[in-house]
Amino acid sequence: MRFAWIDLREVPGGQLQAVVDAAVHARMGGVVAADAELLATLPPTVTRVLAPEGRVPAAAKKPGDKEGKGTGAKEAKGTADAGSPAGSGGSPAGTGIDVLLRRFGTEDELDALAAGNRAAGGTPAAGIVDVRDDRTLQLSCAGAMKLPYTVIHFADPTKIPLEIVLAAAESAEGKLVTVVDGLEEAAIVFDVLERGSDGILFTPRSADEVFALARLLQASTPQLELSTLTVESIRHVGLGDRVCVDTCSHFEEDEGILVGSYSSGFVLCCSETHPLPYMPTRPFRVNAGALHSYTLGPDNRTNYLSEVGSGSVLLAVGADGRTRRVVVGRAKLESRPLLEIRTHAEDGRLVSLTVQDDWHVRVLGPGGKVLNVTELRTGDELLGYLATDKRHVGLPIGEFCKEV
Repeated sequence: MRFAWIDLREVPGGQLQAVVDAAVHARMGGVVAADAELLATLPPTVTRVLAPEGRVPAAAKKPGDKEGKGTGAKEAKGTADAGSPAGSGGSPAGTGIDVLLRRFGTEDELDALAAGNRAAGGTPAAGIVDVRDDRTLQLSCAGAMKLPYTVIHFADPTKIPLEIVLAAAESAEGKLVTVVDGLEEAAIVFDVLERGSDGILFTPRSADEVFALARLLQASTPQLELSTLTVESIRHVGLGDRVCVDTCSHFEEDEGILVGSYSSGFVLCCSETHPLPYMPTRPFRVNAGALHSYTLGPDNRTNYLSEVGSGSVLLAVGADGRTRRVVVGRAKLESRPLLEIRTHAEDGRLVSLTVQDDWHVRVLGPGGKVLNVTELRTGDELLGYLATDKRHVGLPIGEFCKEV
């Protein structure tokens, strides 16, 4: 599971207590501070990480600079310098510390940290390293294999070094923690190589940013319970506008998006992943339906197809109900002859879909069976999703609403 460590060392003084309270309330994975006494006041529900030095990366320091200290970064008494190769060797603050974070910049320092962790007793040591060239990149890969936590600060904005570390640490038992400068970068870091960093180290400016980060960590897509729909009629309805949704992702053969004329029910429209005569496959596309139709997105939110455009986020849905977020690259609206497909669910609920009237437009049936819409017959079974909520501007609402 993804997690975040909240770094208190540079939090503005007036915001420190609010940030601490927010981190505990939002159940952040850990709190990093240079003040052992502050960490000792925190509950064991968060990992308490003692970092005796400031957050300023070593690569950014000039000769003669002192360790950076922000508000809340009081030096813990009795701790060794974080850059020292001395191992963990026991809790420096006595009690209330779960992890000691020490900087390493050489193989010898890394080996000393790993050796200290292998010794019986004491506080586990994590390592922090600044990646700014190939040597430090390889050192970070080694740390990911040897330490329980490896915190990495990347000097350059490219995510290629992170990809390399992720690949190198694929089989590692330890956790990789990436230093991020903001919530937007956190979201990117969690998506690199579809796996992302195990955790992030983030310095919030306020409690609001802690709660925003918590929402980011909790963001996931649901497993949907799909229903079997039975076709009751198919009819040609004439010319209208239909929307092709071109995403930035490759659909699987049993994936598509949910589309329906009514917000209470959707049909699983197939992607163009399967071969077609006269046309090349376009595995990023769904010929979705008429522009008035609803489509289901994340957070139980619907949008009209007319509202979908570049940058929109929708749900890709598999025949087994699995879902994932897909980003729309563009939506293409064109006038075409249309076909209305009316189905009913087992509870008698009407589910309607209007699509382009053409043989190469397809929907999915039970088991991921691919069905051409112009060959559907009364009694055929389709896959769909029945929503329990009525909608107002795409949001679920508990009001009376009848769609016909």
